[in-house]
Amino acid sequence: MMPTAIEFNNISKQYRLGLVSTRTLSHDLNRWWTINVLRKEDPYLKIGETNDRSHKGNSEYVWALKNIDFKVEQGDVVGIIGKNGAGKSTLLKLLSRVTGPTTGTIRARGRIGSLLEVGTGFHPEMTGRENIYVNGAILGMTKHEIDRKLDEIVDFSGCERYIDTPVKRYSSGMMVRLGFAVAAHLDPEILVVDEVLAVGDLEFQDKAIGKMQDVSRGEGRTVLFVSHNISAIKRLCKNGVILKNGMVDYIGTASDCVSRYVSDGFSDIEPHRVITSSDHIHNEEGSLNHNIEFLEVSLLNDNPSCLATDESISFDIKCRCNNRNSNQFQCNVIFTNTEGIRVALYTTDLIMVPDTKDEFVFNITILKPALPRGLYKVRFEAEIIDYSKGVYKFDHLKDVLSFEIRYIHKEKKDEYLLWDSSWGLRLHNNTEMITKVL
Repeated sequence: MMPTAIEFNNISKQYRLGLVSTRTLSHDLNRWWTINVLRKEDPYLKIGETNDRSHKGNSEYVWALKNIDFKVEQGDVVGIIGKNGAGKSTLLKLLSRVTGPTTGTIRARGRIGSLLEVGTGFHPEMTGRENIYVNGAILGMTKHEIDRKLDEIVDFSGCERYIDTPVKRYSSGMMVRLGFAVAAHLDPEILVVDEVLAVGDLEFQDKAIGKMQDVSRGEGRTVLFVSHNISAIKRLCKNGVILKNGMVDYIGTASDCVSRYVSDGFSDIEPHRVITSSDHIHNEEGSLNHNIEFLEVSLLNDNPSCLATDESISFDIKCRCNNRNSNQFQCNVIFTNTEGIRVALYTTDLIMVPDTKDEFVFNITILKPALPRGLYKVRFEAEIIDYSKGVYKFDHLKDVLSFEIRYIHKEKKDEYLLWDSSWGLRLHNNTEMITKVL
């Protein structure tokens, strides 16, 4: 069994909302009097609320982290995943000593190299070269040790041409490149990397993940990696931790954590959705005109969590026509996978708005879309194509429904091979789907 590199013991972090500081003078005096004179528990540790962004609380205090307990073995690569605001970055800041915990202790064996935010640890007026030496000195390295690593750091970052330029003139991508190169090459025993890698381009992200693999497997160093990139977590990490509302929700293998996290994310979306303002996506030019506006969407299949590859998928969509000049439109149905990548797009023929009513319902049935096993989310777009002026988008809904393809055959659930007679040359697009106004 490998020795423990990092140990979180009952770690909690409390913040006071609405103020720069977490405390006031009166609170500090009250805390000192209660703890040191009355010999009682800190009174402000009892009034904090759970870090749940979906509910507006009443307390001035919130627990960004609450009762965090887990260990990381030396040489392990652990992925920290969770929704925005779950406490991931706060946890890494505590480990990196950017801020201190309210309660509990953190034990770390070895030097810690951190890449938490763009520009963290860099002085904007110093050159890239000078910042490398400053970061090395902070990690306790001698000038001779940094000299040996300098060429390797500069080469990895790809910033050789700008290494003697003040970093305030660097782009965010260049800053991340240099910051990661410094953190990874200055021989820390523990490497801590936040979602900041998302700023870099794909080539550098792939390069950085490869370096983290080398650091952990070849050199036996420990890596804590925070990311929303599920593929990167599965590729890089051996184990994982899911944070939810500032607390540990699950600890297990990276694969199990990803599956659980993805399933939880999909469970938030019901087969029926009444559309709210937050469901609409704005286009690049500004707000959509909503001449045609989505009101409700429903997935009609009996069990959306147990669909089959050879099963048709049917939707009822309720719309409102807000401008009678837009009395016809097309509807796009878009399926995305767990990584947000579009895997299928279906476009209806022209749909005519009924003359007698502004609100109406139409049905779309997609005939055997032949999707592989997995979880999918559904987006909807209402648009009209003007071949002289381009595409006018009326409305666009983001990931409002979800479903799971669990089986290959709807009837023969134990089968693992499908070859449908409908596959092959299709002479008309409308053979893929059926659309009708109800």
